[in-house]
Amino acid sequence: MTPSLPLIEAISQRLDKFTAERKDEAAEFGDEGLAFVSDAASSLQGGKRLRARFAWWGWRGIASDADADADAVIDACAALEIFQAAALVHDDLIDNSDTRRGRPSAHRALETRHREAGWTGDAESFGRAGSVLLGDLLVAWSDDLFEDALAALSSPVAAIAARAEYARMRRDVTVGQFLDIAEESAWSTAPEDAHAERALRIASYKSARYSVQQPLVIGGALASGDGSRLRALRAFGHPLGMAFQLRDDVLGVFGDAHETGKPAGDDLREGKRTALVAFTRAAASGADRARFDAALGDPAMSDQDVAWLRDLIASSGALARVEQLISDYAAQADDALASAGLQPEAARELHALARAAVERRA
Repeated sequence: MTPSLPLIEAISQRLDKFTAERKDEAAEFGDEGLAFVSDAASSLQGGKRLRARFAWWGWRGIASDADADADAVIDACAALEIFQAAALVHDDLIDNSDTRRGRPSAHRALETRHREAGWTGDAESFGRAGSVLLGDLLVAWSDDLFEDALAALSSPVAAIAARAEYARMRRDVTVGQFLDIAEESAWSTAPEDAHAERALRIASYKSARYSVQQPLVIGGALASGDGSRLRALRAFGHPLGMAFQLRDDVLGVFGDAHETGKPAGDDLREGKRTALVAFTRAAASGADRARFDAALGDPAMSDQDVAWLRDLIASSGALARVEQLISDYAAQADDALASAGLQPEAARELHALARAAVERRA
């Protein structure tokens, strides 16, 4: 039946139940193993549950019976949240990020545990290796719960379709993440006029598809949506996902650390080759571009350097161009949603989610 609790609370309760079962199983692993499993469970706390909400309303937008399969769909939504947690653990490791949601990132927390326990060996290496495995464990958990959801689904055909979309999401985001790190090295050999296009391609594969488009389509597949319905969800989800990622890029440079939970200008210190960076370099003078290139990606960058880079991004017109792209993508998504033929309640909820994704401050 349809959950009586609000959706986010229902998903959180399902995650709590699932992780409690995993902790019970972990007793045989000893103290270190139990702590590791507990770390994985803790990584699922908090967040906006955005992917789960898109999946749920993608399902509700097509499902003819709002009560049938609701519990199975909640499990599938919760599985997407576990996959998101895995991606964040690996993302923070790749980016050398110290914090996540205002707390130490997984590799930093494991590093601290090593030091505080007085263990032998290098604490930083332990933290990095441990976080790779922590992310892998979360991916396994995500698969486990998603398969549980599909096993409980009333339609075997829908289960096959949803499994295929889930697998596609996993492949796309993994390649997208690699393209992201590759671009930090490959940009210097790419044609100058291709930088913005390359940045937008990364945004599509690293985030737009897995954050919005694929959760929507997975939800639609769980509802036995036909080809035209799933295409409609893609047509809505991809431009919205692009707007979502470009907003993330803006917040990574100009966001308030108290709201984002990450240090201001973190993307600049990490050397992210975003559309903001591509547009800035294209518009900057030779001297400014040289200084910009020299500073970008320096983990020891001073606050003064961050301020200078921000000023150049704004004064070059790059920020305005990205804001216009966000508006254009959001308008495309609105048009696609209006013609998607979804159930009215789902269309209203998806419209509200779209506004929140584009206008967010964290």
